[in-house]
Amino acid sequence: MEISWVFIVFGSWLLALAFVLKIFNHPKRKLPPGPKPWPIIGNLNLLGSLPHVSFHHLSQKYGDLMLLKFGSKPVLVASSPEMAKEILKTHDAIFASRPPLAAGKYTSFNYSDMLWAPYGAYWRQARKIYLTEIFSPKRLDSLEYIRVEEGRTLISRLFPHSGKPILLKDHLPRFTLRTISRMAMSDKYCSDQSNSDTSIATLERLQWMLDEWLVLGGVMNLGDWIPLFSWFDLQGYVRRMKALGKNFTQFYKYVIDDHNATKMQTTGDFVPKDMVDALLHLSDDPNLNVQLTSDRMMGLMHVSSVISVTSRIFS
Repeated sequence: MEISWVFIVFGSWLLALAFVLKIFNHPKRKLPPGPKPWPIIGNLNLLGSLPHVSFHHLSQKYGDLMLLKFGSKPVLVASSPEMAKEILKTHDAIFASRPPLAAGKYTSFNYSDMLWAPYGAYWRQARKIYLTEIFSPKRLDSLEYIRVEEGRTLISRLFPHSGKPILLKDHLPRFTLRTISRMAMSDKYCSDQSNSDTSIATLERLQWMLDEWLVLGGVMNLGDWIPLFSWFDLQGYVRRMKALGKNFTQFYKYVIDDHNATKMQTTGDFVPKDMVDALLHLSDDPNLNVQLTSDRMMGLMHVSSVISVTSRIFS
């Protein structure tokens, strides 16, 4: 019995020694310079209310390429056109995927849209679908009448204010959202909530969801960087992300089911009338490298809505 314990202790000592030797004999990687991280929080203490200004000050000390730690996660910061070119062009495939943060999991259908999907077969297929099927010149030309109609509607709204100062930022967001929503999902979901037959898919609800998505996509969620905090959701962001994800799912699922019902009632060859129809038509294609699941379908629909958000930012 005593001999067995001796072997166990001796074996454990050998394993511990091998582990220590492996650590000290492992060649150190040549990493970019950067400030020494603190335990647990890393370099988060160095970020002020304007992170880009903090990065600028740090780059003056550590150079155009520096390594920071956000909690337990390494973050590479490029602060010159030359370093940006190395990351965005020369080595773009290496840096193409975004980190799997909570926002991508809960508000983008488990990383299924092109903003959060990791670079790979699905991302490349989605990009091809957008270029050749959804946003192709032929498809956009066929939907020109929508842009013309919405342009006239915008002008008719502005006409009563003739001779008075007009802030276009108060009118362009709705114009952009209506135009893109009609092109992506048809006219049915662009009415006011008070006049709509259902409260599930309305323009107002979509606008609220996109505004909330824009906020939650830019917050610093501590649980993403410090795993210990992910259990507590101290800031309440994950709770809001989950609620928003449920709203998005309910909205897009209603639109997909509605389009599917219309498709089933169509006699003869099915001709897609909008982007959702085009995606449903593609989902039946057995030759796709990666099949379009419901999450992926909603993720692809989501991108067209996100385009309206970015358009509103610059309007």
